Amino acid sequence: MCIYITLNHTVHPSQKHLYVRGALQTRTYLCVLQDQFYIKNPIFCLILFHFPALQVIGGSVTVVQGGTAILPCHVTGTDDDLIQITWQRRTREKPHNDNFLTILPREGVQFVNGGDDRFKYIGNFNQKNGTLQLADVTLKDEGSYTCIFTLFPSGNQKTEILLIVIETELLLPFCLHVLFATCTAAGSKPPAEVRWLTDALGDEVRTTTNSTQYDNDTTTTVSSLFGVPTREINGHQVQCVINSDAMSKEETLPFSIQVYFPPTEVNIRAISENSFECVTEANPSANFTWNGAKLQLLSLTSDLNGLYQCEASNAYGSKHGQLYVHVTSGEVSLDLAVQFVQIFLNFFVISELLCVVILFSLLSIPVKGNLNI
Repeated sequence: MCIYITLNHTVHPSQKHLYVRGALQTRTYLCVLQDQFYIKNPIFCLILFHFPALQVIGGSVTVVQGGTAILPCHVTGTDDDLIQITWQRRTREKPHNDNFLTILPREGVQFVNGGDDRFKYIGNFNQKNGTLQLADVTLKDEGSYTCIFTLFPSGNQKTEILLIVIETELLLPFCLHVLFATCTAAGSKPPAEVRWLTDALGDEVRTTTNSTQYDNDTTTTVSSLFGVPTREINGHQVQCVINSDAMSKEETLPFSIQVYFPPTEVNIRAISENSFECVTEANPSANFTWNGAKLQLLSLTSDLNGLYQCEASNAYGSKHGQLYVHVTSGEVSLDLAVQFVQIFLNFFVISELLCVVILFSLLSIPVKGNLNI
């Protein structure tokens, strides 16, 4: 008969099982085999028991401003009774440690010092899961969140979750830098210098230059031009300038930056008393759906009364402009201010897609200038 004993003292031989409550560390237990008189011929053996250690699991979270953050928190390795879950925070808005939410088995979620509907408890109390969801995250929410489990009999166990909030204003320009063009001076000896002249673009573009030297002592230098594909940068002229001691003069290669975008605001302007033109900005140029880009009223009668719509579209999207015509007694009344705009795909949507799928179709195929020396 093998008798299990407790951690700190020997159990009477009649107790055949050791019941463990809570989470214990790996320990060595003594098993004593004795005869029926408990005093003769004792036999000792060592038994190693391993119990999973109690652990509160959290983790750092990064979210874009305006997004939804999941603050993970759950406890493992214990059969202790869970009394309550407490959440604390220390954020930009609240720099001092602040109890803001408790979760009880019967009462459920209770806010402390005022509620915040952006927080939602998505964990499970019976499973010792205290995970929270925070919607519409702002910069003020950035900071440290502490999840505390009150257990019996082991007491409080906690972990800290760091929430990092990324500003969209900082994120978009960073992730939207795409390749406009590359300029290559290939096989030159000595190495060539490659630089860009960007005129008024200034900080709106950046360049990178890399050189590769070969066994025959020639060097290939590649310079790339990057920037954010905005409507304002479309059509700008830049020059790649290549210079080398082996050249009699500098070589200048011109490039025109092409950014494709859907029609912008659609405007309707009067050309004459009974002729109107639909105007917009787009790249490539927009197509118009009322008799070309112009609407001409052949006769001024009340039969023409109504709302006229001009649609401007290209491969990247479309927009509408509307014109209301009212004819009375041979006179025409026009309302050019009616501009019902329907956006199917605007430039900013395309820009955001660039962040996710690197939509290089917004740009012209990079022009590559090669100079072999």
